[in-house]
Amino acid sequence: MGFIGFLLLGLIAGAIAKLILPGRQGGGWFVTLLLGVVGAMVGGWLGGVIFDVGLDSFFSLSTWLLAIGGSLVVLLIWGIFAGRSAKKE
Repeated sequence: MGFIGFLLLGLIAGAIAKLILPGRQGGGWFVTLLLGVVGAMVGGWLGGVIFDVGLDSFFSLSTWLLAIGGSLVVLLIWGIFAGRSAKKE
């Protein structure tokens, strides 16, 4: 998968993860893009380690599930740290 495809996958996976896990994580579309790309990388890495599956093709169901799952994990972690910093203020 190319660089642009990976960015598009990350943006869509991040948006889907934010729809599944709404809350006060903060951030706009750029933060969603970053969280989605990082989540896709985390999901691809975990998929390779645990299930021996990677982010091979843009239109593969396993690619999308791994990217969305990774984005959910990253969004949960982001929400924990963003919540802590908001409580300090």
